[in-house]
Amino acid sequence: MAANLMNWLDERLGWRSVWEAIFLRKVPHVNWFYTLGSATLFLAVTQGITGILLTLYYVPDPAHAYDSVVYITTQLPMGWFIRGLHHWGASAMVILTVAHLLRVFFLGAYKYPREITWITGVFLLLIVIGFGFTGYLLPWDQKAYWATTVGTRIIGVAPGIGEWLLRVARGGSELSAVTLARFFGTHVWILPASLLTLLGVHLYLVIRIGISAVPEKDE
Repeated sequence: MAANLMNWLDERLGWRSVWEAIFLRKVPHVNWFYTLGSATLFLAVTQGITGILLTLYYVPDPAHAYDSVVYITTQLPMGWFIRGLHHWGASAMVILTVAHLLRVFFLGAYKYPREITWITGVFLLLIVIGFGFTGYLLPWDQKAYWATTVGTRIIGVAPGIGEWLLRVARGGSELSAVTLARFFGTHVWILPASLLTLLGVHLYLVIRIGISAVPEKDE
């Protein structure tokens, strides 16, 4: 019965070929440094799950944002654990993404035919940094407020369009409810959509082209 169902699905979806391409592909002999990409992907999934859970209770409003975070941390069952995973996972994800890119760079894995894989990886790093920057403001406490004030002010020093970029980032001249709403929307909609799109392209290229082997030492 199960075999017939699997065959029926394979005839219509071709799932066996997808399974073989992803899980049964040949991988060269590598070391632990080559697991940094997989570790980063695991963290991305963890961040997505914990982020969704946090949005069930977080209120993106200056009058209630801080109180909602306090409620999650101190009163919600296991809320401290979920928020802790999300908070520390964000830092770990930046570290692992940088380490992964450094490994690729120093071992020359960005060269032909993996140039586009490298480019998508660089953009993924920028998105990860964007997650950290936009998420930092969401607790809406003094530390987050003033750190974001400084961070957005750095954008404002860009030649020519700095002031315009500053107003776009803040939604005005100063941090306000519009800023919080804008950061929250970017954090939960724009950046995740961008991450999923680029991550899909990145993984497709990794599966299609493969990964590079560990460079051999000269005798």
